[in-house]
Amino acid sequence: MKPTRTSTRRLALVAATAASAVLLAACGGNDSGSHSAHRSPSKSASSPGASASAGAHNAADVAFAKGMIPHHRQAVEMAGLAATRASSSQVKELATKIEQAQDPEIKTMSGWLTAWGEQVPEEMPGMDHSAHSGMPGMMSTKDMAALKKKSGKAFDTAFMEMMVGHHQGAVEMAGAEKKKGAYGPAKTLADAVIKAQNAEIVRMNKLLGKG
Repeated sequence: MKPTRTSTRRLALVAATAASAVLLAACGGNDSGSHSAHRSPSKSASSPGASASAGAHNAADVAFAKGMIPHHRQAVEMAGLAATRASSSQVKELATKIEQAQDPEIKTMSGWLTAWGEQVPEEMPGMDHSAHSGMPGMMSTKDMAALKKKSGKAFDTAFMEMMVGHHQGAVEMAGAEKKKGAYGPAKTLADAVIKAQNAEIVRMNKLLGKG
């Protein structure tokens, strides 16, 4: 009787073990499939969203970049004159700061336009700014030529007076981008332009005795 009972118990245990293995395998397969189903949608949902967010821009963003690039170029050109013509160390320092801030911004905006399949504005030969004369704060070719002829305190005064007007134009353009633009980095740059150039306007007006 004992061998028979032992054999019966062993058979029952083997059968139970086999059934459990099948059940676990089935559950494991379903569990794996469930996780895969959860993972795949999340990946496909996040990738397009991130891509769309990075590339989303509108006509206002394009106009901002195309306008601000030549605007910045003129400011950098004006600032470049200060090294040999300005008499005030404060004016020279301000000019250097303008160059250091706006040169990288020109490169950044040019990169945006290229990525968007838009044409980057061509650089005007010499001091020919007639093509952009209608832009807020832009100096005419005549204004630039007159500035180039000045030196010493006369240059300092003319440079700051012109740059105040130039900065005010940039702030106006940046304000339009913040209101109408869609591209996050462009709106962030516009905000930085407004803050930095408004601060420089205050500083120049103080140096001019207008603050």
